[in-house]
Amino acid sequence: MDFWVWWLVAAGGFAIVLVLTAMPELGMLSAGAAAAAVAAGLTDNVVVQVLVFAVVSVLLIALVRPLARRARNAAPELTGADALRGRSATVLERVDHTDGRIKLAGEVWSARSLSADDIFEPGSEVSVVEIDGATAVVM
Repeated sequence: MDFWVWWLVAAGGFAIVLVLTAMPELGMLSAGAAAAAVAAGLTDNVVVQVLVFAVVSVLLIALVRPLARRARNAAPELTGADALRGRSATVLERVDHTDGRIKLAGEVWSARSLSADDIFEPGSEVSVVEIDGATAVVM
């Protein structure tokens, strides 16, 4: 049997173990084995095939692992209500502890003040403390 077949079997084996263990390095080894299969189709020299396998696998691991580590350690981007906390808004209609309207992130929101004593008049700037359903709680 030709060596390229064995390299493809090795690539498939690495891919299967990758799926079972979720170790991304095995995907790089699988790609290296596929490259070695191509090399085996071009030459019968086993040393060249092993070198192609080693170089492609090591290069992929060296290039992909730092990118994956950086992506894994990056702070998650805030979305939805979490992204609105701490933002400033403009009062459109008087805001008290029960009712009011603000312009937040280009949209009109219902709002209420955090404290029963706080009242904000139209035109004043407020800060969003939290989002309670569809109402912004401001101070």
